[in-house]
Amino acid sequence: MSQTAHVSATPLIAPGETFGVIGTGVMGQTILKGLLTSGALQPHQAWASAKSQATCDRASEALGIAVERDIRPRVASAGVIVLCVKPAQAAAALAPLKDAGLRPDTLFISILAGTALAQVEAALGTSNPWVRAMPNTPCTVGEGMTAICPGTYATPTHLARARQVFECVGRCVEADEYHFDAITALSGSGPAYLYLMMEAMADAGVHVGLPRTLALTLVVQTMLGSARMVQVSGRHPAALRDDVTTPAGCTISGLLMLEDGKIRSVLARAVEQATKVAGRLGSPSK
Repeated sequence: MSQTAHVSATPLIAPGETFGVIGTGVMGQTILKGLLTSGALQPHQAWASAKSQATCDRASEALGIAVERDIRPRVASAGVIVLCVKPAQAAAALAPLKDAGLRPDTLFISILAGTALAQVEAALGTSNPWVRAMPNTPCTVGEGMTAICPGTYATPTHLARARQVFECVGRCVEADEYHFDAITALSGSGPAYLYLMMEAMADAGVHVGLPRTLALTLVVQTMLGSARMVQVSGRHPAALRDDVTTPAGCTISGLLMLEDGKIRSVLARAVEQATKVAGRLGSPSK
């Protein structure tokens, strides 16, 4: 678990309440594991749902909590419900909740990419508070990056509860919703870009004579350490880059090759294109 993960002095849910997750894919299970491991939740306080019984059984065994196909009997006790399904499945997942004793103060958190808060609020059709979140896959190792924003009926208290959830799996920041397509493209998709860079750099190491395992070890730790230096020092990446770039040295030669390959432009265009696609993910299929 990340050093940034912690349990707030304020309980995540009130006595007698439960915490539910609709959809036990990678991120749904990751959120629950983070909350359970950190002590923010006890197993008896958590429940989840999945579409198939086989998935329910696997997730229940992995998490040590109740995972069921029919969650209607659990809805009335829910203080927080996290929606972790695919955007196209949101309406079907929310439909049974309204008539299952849903309380008006139950907080909903949506991690649906490309799906505006107005869409999920309309799909549920109640005045429940919503918070939109965009986490990324490093949450699985406690080093995630999540952005959150409030819906129509969400208060600062609701935002604080959502922050508690995601600080158990990494770092969390607040942002305006109109930034969320770009956030999805940058930090949501970002790990994939970095994995591609790691792979390419490791291949380059092999090309110049390094054993593959050694090359990958060097690349991974170098990327990890570099990111940590930016985070801890507070210095701009360009300033840190200059520290490595000595006159007439090998680093400047390598950097010039990267600039010749228009690496800045290619990365910028990748984020730009991913932002456009993210904006279409929650749109109804035509």
